[in-house]
Parts: sequence; C-alpha cells; structure tokens
Amino acid sequence: MNATLLSYGLNPAMFVGHQGTPARVTAVHRDRYDVITEFGPRHARLKTSVYFGGGSPDAEMAFPTVGDAITLQYVEHEDSLITATLERKSYFSRRDPDKGRGEQAVAANFDYCLIVDSLNQNFSLRRIERYLAQAWDSGAVPVVVLTKADLVDDVQDQVRAAQGLANFADVIAVSTVTGVGLDRLSQYLQPGKTLVLLGSSGVGKSTLVNALAGAERMVTSEIREDDAKGRHTTTHRQLLILPGGGMIIDTPGMRELGMWDTGTGLSRAFADVETVLARGCWFSDCQHVSEPGCAVASAIVQGELAQGRWDSYLKLQREAQYADDRAAYAKKRAQAWKSWDREYRAATKEGIVKTIRR
Repeated sequence: MNATLLSYGLNPAMFVGHQGTPARVTAVHRDRYDVITEFGPRHARLKTSVYFGGGSPDAEMAFPTVGDAITLQYVEHEDSLITATLERKSYFSRRDPDKGRGEQAVAANFDYCLIVDSLNQNFSLRRIERYLAQAWDSGAVPVVVLTKADLVDDVQDQVRAAQGLANFADVIAVSTVTGVGLDRLSQYLQPGKTLVLLGSSGVGKSTLVNALAGAERMVTSEIREDDAKGRHTTTHRQLLILPGGGMIIDTPGMRELGMWDTGTGLSRAFADVETVLARGCWFSDCQHVSEPGCAVASAIVQGELAQGRWDSYLKLQREAQYADDRAAYAKKRAQAWKSWDREYRAATKEGIVKTIRR
C-alpha cells in the first residue's frame, strides 16, 4: 500500500481477504462519492449488483459513508464502482430525518468525536447530552469543544457544567478569533488519526476546521445576532487532511439528532443517573414519580441528581426505545425483500410463471 493511502489512515491489514482497489471515502454527495486511491483522488458510484441486487436492498452490505474503507472496481477515466464496504472500527448514525423509518449514516472509522457547541446563546447542555450518548456508542473517544469563547466574559461556569456531563471526556473552550484553546486540540490531531465534528447549525464547526487547517477550507456564513442561529454552511459530509497529518470529517449542521441504536452509549453518558437507579427503589416496579422509597426522588430532593438531568435521561431513553422498534421493523422489511427476491429468481430460472405475494 502506497504512502498516500497510509496517510489517509488505511493499512494493508484492513483489506486482507478483499479483492479490488483499496480506497477511502472522502466525501458523500447525493449519488456519487469522492474517494482517495493509490492513484490519487477519484469519483465513484455504487455497483448496482452489489448494493441493489435484484432491485432489493442488501441487508448485509452497508452503504458507504464518509471515512469508510472500501474496495473499487477501478476505472481510469470514468467513475469507478464501489464493490464493498469494509468493517468499521467506529460508526456514527442518526435517525433519517427524510424518511419515516431508517438510519442515516453520518461518518465512519474515526478515532475521536469532537462534540461542538458554542458559548453564546446557542449553548445547550441538553444537546451536548444527546451527542455524548451517540459518541460513546460510536466506538470513538468523545471530546467536548465549546467555541466562541471570545464572546463570553467568563467561560468557567459553562465549562464546569459541560464537565459535569462529560464522564471523563475532555472539555475544551476555544476561540478561532483569539486562538485560545486551539493548542489543546493538537493532541488529537496526530498523523493518521481521524476526528469527526458533530454539532448543530451555527456553532462554528466550519470556522473551527478553517482555523485548524490554517486556510479557508470550508465555506462559512454569518449567524443572526438576535438568536445566534444560522444556516447550514456544510452541505455534505467530507474528510479533510490537515497540514500536520491528522484528518477531520465535517458534517452538516443537524436540526435534529434523532437517537438510533444507542446501545451502551446512553448508559455511559448518564452514568450518574444509572448509579442512582442501581441502588434500587422500595418497589421493583417503581415509576419514579411519587412512590415511597424511590431512589431517584430521594436523589433529586437531596440535590444529588438534577431534575433536568433526570428528565433528559427519560426523554432520550424513550427515543432510543422508539428507534429500536423502528430498527426491528426495517430489519424485518429487508429480510422480507431478500426472501421475495430469492423466490422470484428461482421461479424465473425454472420458467415458472406465478404470482408471488410480497
């Protein structure tokens, strides 16, 4: 494997047992991908027979997202064809906001997850909690980055509040105007390491990327002064390699971060809440409302657990349960498609004309 692919975080061991040209996805567009190969940057599309075999979704082959290691059927002067999505070491997804059911891939194969929130009016502990739950479950190490420190007289109260949620994750206040805090991010920007930036619109993700890259790599736009909100400046997901050799995956600002398959992430993000729950209530079926001997109610009264923290935990837990139900539906639907496709192919091969009920 040549130096170009190694610098993009790929290694030969990842491709053992796979045929085709090794590559990594650097950007995702509507139906086209930017990829880096040993021949340099190229464009690629999905190979239909692999990802849409027989017109039905393949339940086993994951659709590529930015950061994925893939193999290609390489074509010199046209779009190459993506033939496989390799196993991921980390993965971040959310509920697809444009579909009734389903998962939307955001990024893959990153080492650190930078959760970006701003220190102006847009600052939200509840939003940070959501991202932490997803980040812990992704397989990467979360880092909370609080931007626009130059707009706040004293950042310590907000930093301490974020640290109270972070569960040993680093919390760094930065300013791209004064440069404060940017040096603390250098420990995560090592050669071959990949970071993914997550945050809502207007928190300064693209501006942060430009500051770390030392150049205007991402288009930025002004936010409204009255509510500190702005438009999404990043329109697609892309991976950028920085001068020091580290890589950043920037993602579009998300109006909604729907929970999807959080697994153990919710438990890690709310370790303090689950510690209280582990003490056990007087009644095994306690609803944690007004029952006597409730460990949660006692912790809230004593100031050990904030009411807002408990309410947020319940809300995200309900969303995770809802996502689990929808994920089960999507899996069942995909399996039904595959079963129908096999039956249809067998009937066609045998020359049998019959109606197959879908």
